[in-house]
Amino acid sequence: MRPAGGCCRRGGGLLVLGLALSLSAALLLRCCAGQQAEDDGSADAPAAATAPMEEKERRALYAAIESFVGKGWNGSGLYPDPCGWSPIQGVSCDLFNGLWYPTVIGIGPVLDNSLQCAPDAKFSPQLFDLRRLRTLSFYSCFPASNPTAIPTAGWEKLSGTLETLEFRTNPGLTGGIPPSLGRLASLQSLVLVENNLTGPVPAELGALSRLRRLVLSGNGLSGPIPATLGGLTGLLKMDLSNNLLQGSIPPELAGLKSLTLLDLRNNSLTGGLPQFVQGMASLQDLLLSNNPQLGGALPQSGWETLAANLATLDLSNVGLVGAIPANMAKLTGLRFLALDHNRLTGAVPAELAQLPSIGALYLNGNNLTGPLEFLAGFYQRMGQRFASWDNPGLCYNIAAVDVAHAPSGVVVCKDLQEPSVAPDGDGEVEGGRKPEASSSLVASSSSGGSSARVGGLWYLVVVQGMVAAVLGLLSRLL
Repeated sequence: MRPAGGCCRRGGGLLVLGLALSLSAALLLRCCAGQQAEDDGSADAPAAATAPMEEKERRALYAAIESFVGKGWNGSGLYPDPCGWSPIQGVSCDLFNGLWYPTVIGIGPVLDNSLQCAPDAKFSPQLFDLRRLRTLSFYSCFPASNPTAIPTAGWEKLSGTLETLEFRTNPGLTGGIPPSLGRLASLQSLVLVENNLTGPVPAELGALSRLRRLVLSGNGLSGPIPATLGGLTGLLKMDLSNNLLQGSIPPELAGLKSLTLLDLRNNSLTGGLPQFVQGMASLQDLLLSNNPQLGGALPQSGWETLAANLATLDLSNVGLVGAIPANMAKLTGLRFLALDHNRLTGAVPAELAQLPSIGALYLNGNNLTGPLEFLAGFYQRMGQRFASWDNPGLCYNIAAVDVAHAPSGVVVCKDLQEPSVAPDGDGEVEGGRKPEASSSLVASSSSGGSSARVGGLWYLVVVQGMVAAVLGLLSRLL
């Protein structure tokens, strides 16, 4: 927590001010120091004053950074005033009760002069002695050649201050997520992306009551999604994609009423699409694709609850069965809808073309049948952003859509003039129904070789033969 009365910020500011403002601050400090020396009438005053900072805090900062960037790094010599006129790129400071404290540390090759980890980088206990640290981030710091685990102890010392913790693109960051991270009571953003973390998602993370962003994507995390995460009632973004998570989506997540992003793509989840997601009125992006065993059917109603905000719905390759509900046309804010590579059946609701904001619609790779009843303007507007190929029973009406704007990979609808089986006694096709149109039949028809056409030609040949025989007999009789 910030002390009463507010605070100021100085320093390198990788995440706050940037290099240019840091240099400007240093120059300003030099000018102020020089002016102060003149006012004091002291001709031998130092060229630059040192910002007031506890020596213990300064030593902890140097030791923490040195453990990451290497022992050859001389912090006290290079940056004698890290919160003042000699700022460290990637470090920012705030003023508390007249003293400067490091509050932001960012390590990684973000800028040319950023702090970068040594090949043998490691965590130092002094890191947890930085009592006012609010943001800690590591980018491309631990290579695969330097396997390193996230410390399990020490985080409780930062429980009252640390708001952001990030590890991005660290292939050498191994082991599990420490349950002790659940003690960071002030944490608002936990981002562990594209590392080599394994094991389960700790249930203890559900204790982070102030958390707004939870991103654990691109690791090797396994096991179920903890039901305790449903207690993160203030959470805005949850991204657990690209892991090895299993089991069903816990119903406790229904408590995440403020959630705008739920990304669970590329896992091994089962149990179907939970109906509670339709009650998450704040959802803007629901991404569940590439969970092949998720299964289940699309809810036939209830989509209007998501109408105001849902913009992206990605349900490709999740094992969906059944029909596409026409009620999905209630999603008036939807811009992207992917239902491809499932086992959906039945007709495509014509109402989907009336979605006012839709910019991409993917239905390919299903078992959808019947004619597409979209108008020509829909295909012209969507272009390649509409996909419906690999649905053998699907076709389009050439009377409504010219060939130039026809949907790719979809054949022209044709009435089957000749049934492939003989009619029974009451005039109905054997089996009680007409054979469904298929892409093979329609394709043959368009090339001039359908079975119906062959039957007609054979009938014409037989009739012509009979007429010739009758004429020959008459000529002999006359």
